[in-house]
Amino acid sequence: MSLRHHSERLRVRTPGRATIDITAQVQEVVARAQMSEGQCTVFVHHTSASIIICENADPDVRRDLEAFASRLVPDGDPLFVHTAEGPDDMPAHVRSVLTQVSIAIPVTHGRADLGTWQGLYLWEHRHAAHTRTVTVTVLGE
Repeated sequence: MSLRHHSERLRVRTPGRATIDITAQVQEVVARAQMSEGQCTVFVHHTSASIIICENADPDVRRDLEAFASRLVPDGDPLFVHTAEGPDDMPAHVRSVLTQVSIAIPVTHGRADLGTWQGLYLWEHRHAAHTRTVTVTVLGE
């Protein structure tokens, strides 16, 4: 058994605070890796965005997550001192820390082995549009 490695960077344009489905892009990277079994790691290179696995059938789930996050970490909270880039600056950092910037997914039969109702999303926590860098790494055989 010889492990192989394949890595690609994706550029994901966000419209501002939203969840952006990156499932197909990640599956394409996994397919190009040409590995039957292994692990795929998805990592976002930013401190105000995160990577989540979420239900992919009903967009209300992601809307409800955003509503919950807004209640949990409101923009402009006077608790925060770090506001260099505006009232959503520190809340975006907190959201990123509370979620995750990296996710590992098993690779089975040459595909990221997500469940039937699972999608992979970049969650933008800032109000302004951004271009985010995501690295997808596949390790396997």
